[in-house]
Amino acid sequence: MTTGILKGAAAGLVGAAVMTAVEKVEQRVTGRPNSFVPGRTLAHLLRLPEPDRDSLARNWAMHYFTGAAAGALRAGMSASNLRGPGASAMHTQLRLSIDQTLENLTGVGAPPWTWPREELVIDVLHKGVYAFVTGAVADALIRPLPGSSAKRPLQSLRLSGFS
Repeated sequence: MTTGILKGAAAGLVGAAVMTAVEKVEQRVTGRPNSFVPGRTLAHLLRLPEPDRDSLARNWAMHYFTGAAAGALRAGMSASNLRGPGASAMHTQLRLSIDQTLENLTGVGAPPWTWPREELVIDVLHKGVYAFVTGAVADALIRPLPGSSAKRPLQSLRLSGFS
């Protein structure tokens, strides 16, 4: 179990690194500046001095910590036979929810439905990059547990009644 969690955390770190690279490319194309919301959130959570100061180190610490934590959760999905693109789509929302819960809890962020549409689209796309990369790595590293649904016959074509 611990090995699976560590593999998931590692997958989350890979996902966070790829998401960061994609963000940097997007920022060069769009001219969007860095957001220091993750770093400010971390500073507020830890009650650090000057929590609203822009800090790249705090940003990266929060970015990679939440990436690893969400990756550990994705490990549980892979082990439970929640795998592939469908599971990664589910994980996208989980990753966004983790960030939003912490940012809104600390008063640093605002609910996503209040954001300008362009910012919301960009954030969801970046979280999708994270989730799909993390999912691919986690699924490659973590096999479904014996008690999971992995041994059941394929039921993907059966939609009537959804059971």
